Amino acid sequence: MLQSFFRRFSRFSNDSDLAKPPCSPHLWQNSMNAELTTMTAPQRNDSAVIGSISPPAPMTVPATRAACDTVAIPAYIWCMLLAITSDMIGAYWDVAWHLSIGRDTFWTPAHVAIQLCGVLAGLTSAFLILSTTFGRGPAALARRAASLRIWSFRGPLGAFIAAWGAFAMVASAPFDNWWHNAYGLDVTILSPPHVVLTSGSVAIDIGTLILIGGVMNRSQGRLRVKLRQMFLYVGGIIVMHDCFLVSEHTGKEMLHSATAYLIVTLAVLVVLLGVARASEHPWAHTAIATIYTAGVLAQLWILPLFRAQPRLGPVYQNVTHFIPMAFPLLLVVPALTLDLLRRVTSAWRPWLQAAAVGIAFLVSFVCAQWPFASFLMSPLSRNRIFGTHYFAYSDTAGFMYDPYQFQALESTRAQFWIVMTVALVVAILSVRLAFIWANWLKQVQR
Repeated sequence: MLQSFFRRFSRFSNDSDLAKPPCSPHLWQNSMNAELTTMTAPQRNDSAVIGSISPPAPMTVPATRAACDTVAIPAYIWCMLLAITSDMIGAYWDVAWHLSIGRDTFWTPAHVAIQLCGVLAGLTSAFLILSTTFGRGPAALARRAASLRIWSFRGPLGAFIAAWGAFAMVASAPFDNWWHNAYGLDVTILSPPHVVLTSGSVAIDIGTLILIGGVMNRSQGRLRVKLRQMFLYVGGIIVMHDCFLVSEHTGKEMLHSATAYLIVTLAVLVVLLGVARASEHPWAHTAIATIYTAGVLAQLWILPLFRAQPRLGPVYQNVTHFIPMAFPLLLVVPALTLDLLRRVTSAWRPWLQAAAVGIAFLVSFVCAQWPFASFLMSPLSRNRIFGTHYFAYSDTAGFMYDPYQFQALESTRAQFWIVMTVALVVAILSVRLAFIWANWLKQVQR
């Protein structure tokens, strides 16, 4: 009879509707995260129910699923968002500094903004891990109930990932300074010290995404809506980061080659689709692509407002203001296509969805970007809005080559279609992988 009672009570405690009690400000005033708490029957000491008899197996009782609408966004989330935003601003600013001035010292404002990301993310992650491990207050105890244990420390999974990323970013600073002193200017974005820096930056981005996702999955009401907006914002930052890293292979002169579309598919699709699906927002793909577009347009239109002059030679271009990076890719078009397509394919089998979504992404992107690339090569784009008239001080454009002619990365038409077919296969596989990642992100609790 007693076992029958526990079986019934276990079914009762797992009912998702009954696991959401009315919101009580008093219940949550000491909690930053609205954590899930678990208790076994012996820990409850409820003698009126079970007396001194222990059940044959532990019993899990969810105290609540989420915080009420009055709970504010945890301060550590704001710090992580500030860190990744500072990193992206610093990255675009640093490229503009190199294109306009050259490298004069490590302590440029752009470098400081980049390293601020590592320092701020490192301090925030360390605080989260140490306070969760050693704290004794109600907030620390609540976080501990939704934490992982790694090397005797406890904390959210995102905090551990971001902490590693912060260490890599800070460690890359003296490496980068030594590299420039030994070998001069970088000839590529992904130089060895920049690879270390980038790996740390990506880890902080992913850690922030998982950190917000864990809190979002334990929340409801207005708090969940706010966290979902931040979740999508981080997705937009990651897409910016990915497009930044492959920008040397996706310039306007390369956008009539299949290789450029293959690279964009590899760099963007998993993140775009994975974050969008995990957020469960009806227009998530469009929101992420819009954040990416707005960020790149901001640097394109704001940086040239500030004066700059080259300090290194040789100088081939008359540069008087900061030179920004290029106009953003038209990712908004395939993103909008995916949002509309999702309403039709949501009930399809996963592989059938992957095929439809992968084909739709690549076809819509090519159909939008191909003619727009032709426009970017025309005189109509050589203005402040589209920025195709900007060249680095050391660029030999107009002297050694014509910057307004397409570069064929494939030598024959057959090779073009082979690469485009590979891009299509990669798109389908990327979508399937994004589905798996999205399902995992939706289940993250710790």
